[in-house]
Amino acid sequence: MADILIEGKSGKVVIKNIGLLLSGNIDQPILDADTIVIHDGIIHAVGKFNELDTDSAKTTIDAHQTCVAPGLIDSHVHPVFGDWTPRQNQLGWIESTMHGGVTTMVSAGEVHLPGRPKDIIGLKALAITAQRTYDNFRPNGVKVLAGAPIIEKGMVESDFKELAAAGVKLLGEVGLGSVKAGNEAREMVAWARKYGIQSTIHTGGPSIPGSGLIDKDVILEADADIIGHINGGHTALPERDVCELCEKSSRAIEIVHNGNEKVAIAAAQAAIQLKCPHRVILGTDGPAGSGVQPLGMLRLISLISSLGSIPAEIVFCFATGNTAKLRQINAGLIEAGRSADFVFMDRAQHTSGKTLLESVELGDIPGVGMVMIDGIVRCGRSRNTPPATQIPEVLGH
Repeated sequence: MADILIEGKSGKVVIKNIGLLLSGNIDQPILDADTIVIHDGIIHAVGKFNELDTDSAKTTIDAHQTCVAPGLIDSHVHPVFGDWTPRQNQLGWIESTMHGGVTTMVSAGEVHLPGRPKDIIGLKALAITAQRTYDNFRPNGVKVLAGAPIIEKGMVESDFKELAAAGVKLLGEVGLGSVKAGNEAREMVAWARKYGIQSTIHTGGPSIPGSGLIDKDVILEADADIIGHINGGHTALPERDVCELCEKSSRAIEIVHNGNEKVAIAAAQAAIQLKCPHRVILGTDGPAGSGVQPLGMLRLISLISSLGSIPAEIVFCFATGNTAKLRQINAGLIEAGRSADFVFMDRAQHTSGKTLLESVELGDIPGVGMVMIDGIVRCGRSRNTPPATQIPEVLGH
């Protein structure tokens, strides 16, 4: 394998000989194409090799008939500072998760910071600091969208206006702070929405000291943009309540790894039955008490596909394009103009599935052979997944 570019702009990159191209678009999850052309980290063209301009590439990658998919987007993480989590005192968790195919993470609140400030000045300062630091620091290229304040009693509309003006675009999980009543949350969620800040609400039993039960009635009244970990984080609401949320709310249905697996499947199946699979997004809800899961997204995809009897190519859309659209991220879809963030996968060695998609539908996770962010290869064969049967090859610069 030729040397891998790890810094600077990608220049022109050609990925050829793709065996399976997953689009991330739930309306057309598989593309009839075998080549992607990238210019300086942005997808320029997608199609057949002999129909595209592939000359004068700075880097050419032979996919060796493996699968190329949009990089996975973890819709629910709890970062603090840098690539360290105080919850488990673990270094390098973000870079390790990249080896599980994740290229973008979205914060649901920097709640694990020891001594996290809960006064209004302090919580705004922490959110702005987290937003700034992760905007400036990307562990091995991973994009961490952070700075998600936990709302507290006493906040007024001007606080949300100030946060938005400073660059904050997310609210941490509503319910982890002192605001737990549906009417109070609804007012603050509306203020956030007015200034372009997206909200997520905690669902289910308490997860950390200070949080509490957030039931279906509070969730429906608050009307946050994302029904956060609808399958609980960790303790879920009754399955009937979760299905009622899927039916009565029009908001995003977020399913997480660190939740109730049985309810995760029920929620995904409810979305399919209600003909709104575009609302389903996936996350890990880590780091958490159960640890850091570098393969959490792939494990969740396999779980939902295999036990939920949902085609794997659809579930990959839950983890990519659905999240990109609902969270307005310029990645997650393989189409011109999107960030060139990809995970190259193949069926794991000795899986009983004859294809990658079949292996996932049988309950196995795929092997990651390469991860690319902004058109730059960030890792070759994953150190965390089972070895892929075939891996892509960088031919040269």
